[in-house]
Amino acid sequence: MNTVALGFGMGFLVAAQVGPIWLLCARSTLHGGLRVGLAIGLGAAIIDTAYASLGVLGASTLLQISGLRLALGLTGAAVIVFLGVRHLWTALRVRSGLETAGEVGSPLLALRTSLIATAANPMTMASWGAIFAAASTSHILGGDLSLPLLLAAVGLGSLTWFSVLSLGMAALRRVISARGVWLLEILASLGLVGAGGLMAWRALRA
Repeated sequence: MNTVALGFGMGFLVAAQVGPIWLLCARSTLHGGLRVGLAIGLGAAIIDTAYASLGVLGASTLLQISGLRLALGLTGAAVIVFLGVRHLWTALRVRSGLETAGEVGSPLLALRTSLIATAANPMTMASWGAIFAAASTSHILGGDLSLPLLLAAVGLGSLTWFSVLSLGMAALRRVISARGVWLLEILASLGLVGAGGLMAWRALRA
């Protein structure tokens, strides 16, 4: 149970950090509703678990290769900026009454977008590698079942946070005006563009 609690806590706290996927989930829920937000959270939890698995297997050491780290960092930044610009454009079209059916979004489309966007940040894998290295050094991990349980708990913790965020955004969506929702969408979209720019800057500085 200690292993499960540890994994859940790590997944929850890592997911709770304000970043590109946090903003993507908030914006998508405001725009498409609770089911869309939950789909974003599911995609993020799947990639978090996958990157945590790669991190504990030592794959994060590949990111020590400067050329590879730069290429992946810039690619991820470009994906996040693209999503931010696209969502900003969609919000402006909605305000102008020019929204198309494809821009409304669906849970399946949101899941696909979340998988791509979360996977586009390879530094997440490096972070999980560092976390598991620290856990191993502290002798927190032990026994044959510790690792599978820990990884499952990481995914559950990540999904739980995004579910809480989606529920909060869905509730907010119901109590504020349409203009307020639109303004929040604009802010979240601009936040995505800014987050992508920050990712690119960090990749170039690394």
